Amino acid sequence: MSEFFSHYSFILIFLHVISGVIWVGGMIAIRIAVHPTLQTIQDPKQKLEKTLMIVGRLFNLVIPFILFLIITGVIFELALGLNKGSTAIYVHIKEAIWTIMTINFIYMYSKRLKAKKLFLQGHTKEAAAKMKNIPNFFLPLNIFLGVVAIGIGVILRGF
Repeated sequence: MSEFFSHYSFILIFLHVISGVIWVGGMIAIRIAVHPTLQTIQDPKQKLEKTLMIVGRLFNLVIPFILFLIITGVIFELALGLNKGSTAIYVHIKEAIWTIMTINFIYMYSKRLKAKKLFLQGHTKEAAAKMKNIPNFFLPLNIFLGVVAIGIGVILRGF
């Protein structure tokens, strides 16, 4: 595994970093720029329709990058022995953070799917209720955790 890493280290590190940037940066853009703009739409049905579309596009965009993060993280850990010695605590914390973020993502993804199904059936209020906590709790939670994980990644890069 270490030989594989030495041959492809640039690509692996690039994929890992760009994946974190796209996932966390995408969530920040949605929460800080897009969500407040959507709130200016007066028609609740149109607002929900646009929200479902935008969130769906973001979620579909980040799925491969979440997988890249997991795969490259495992490669780093195995190839560089990061789970031993002074780096182990940072690696385990980062693994826990990305795991929580992934579980939270899966939860948000499923809530959005249920909301879209309800919306398409004409149940706008029920669909909106399914989406209610995503921008105000679950997305900010993942943003916070993602920023912390990126910070830990910078610490690990120094070892």
